Order: sequence, then C-alpha cells, then structure tokens
Amino acid sequence: MLTICYRVITAAAAALVVIELFSQKDLKLKLNAAIVVIPLVLRALMIA
Repeated sequence: MLTICYRVITAAAAALVVIELFSQKDLKLKLNAAIVVIPLVLRALMIA
C-alpha cells in the first residue's frame, strides 16, 4: 500500500513539473524542469 502511495505522489509531482516545463518561456527554467522530471519519472516507475 505504501509503495502505491509513493508511486502516486511521485507521478503527480512529475506531472506538475511537466506542465511547468511546457508553460515556461525561459530556457533556463525549461532545462531545470527537464533535469528535475527525469528522476521523478524513474522513481515513479521504480527503476532507480
């Protein structure tokens, strides 16, 4: 049960970061969001 909650929370955080990635106009902020979203997706999939 705890694993499912962890996956849901990390997937929600990754979704919010992806939304922020596409809403930003500044290149530095886009790169920062892209760097943040990769580990979140990997954690949600339990790969890393």
